[in-house]
Amino acid sequence: MLRRRLPATGILIASVWWPTVASADLVFLTSGRSLSVKSYRVEGDQAILDLRSGGRVIFSAALVTRVGPDEVPYPEPEGESLAERAATLPTSPVKPPVQYVRLVEQTSLRHQVDPKLVHAVIAVESRYKSRARSRKGAMGLMQLMPETARQYAVANPYDPAANIDAGVRHLRSLLDRFDLTLALAAYNAGEAAVRRFGGVPPYRETRDYVRRVLAMVGPLSP
Repeated sequence: MLRRRLPATGILIASVWWPTVASADLVFLTSGRSLSVKSYRVEGDQAILDLRSGGRVIFSAALVTRVGPDEVPYPEPEGESLAERAATLPTSPVKPPVQYVRLVEQTSLRHQVDPKLVHAVIAVESRYKSRARSRKGAMGLMQLMPETARQYAVANPYDPAANIDAGVRHLRSLLDRFDLTLALAAYNAGEAAVRRFGGVPPYRETRDYVRRVLAMVGPLSP
């Protein structure tokens, strides 16, 4: 379908500037997450988004902080829904592909994070699929969100070495501020959500995520 380029104008709703240019591809939320969209519109106090990966979501426009272009290239998503992904997340140790064992160990030790924890996060996040992309826009082995990739200057989030390095650095920064359980919750749902709820957010996805990682990782080295 041909997409028409609209003038660079916008509308201000609920204190959020919504540009009407057709090139706006990322919708950033108050939770710290972002959604990659084909199109969006505002009707009353609701935001209606058509996702690039298919499907539509509708929620309060007040949850949107800004809209901007998605500057990171990515392949087509694998097509699984959040419910399907949650149902198939591993709860037992997954043997890492041999090409990632040394990379994870070296990167983890460089940033002083237990390699077992990093392996558990990767297994739950992507099942060691370096080209994985979630419906929310998270990319690569450690499922970096676009803003996280930019924060750590990652040019290609699908490059295993760059992805793991940024993911471990981000995890290290969370471990410096939270205990292990809350750090994992923040990795999944965003630091703002953890602080807002004063603990693990009451999101089924996040609680399931934390439980699965902790079940896989076992005792960590001191």
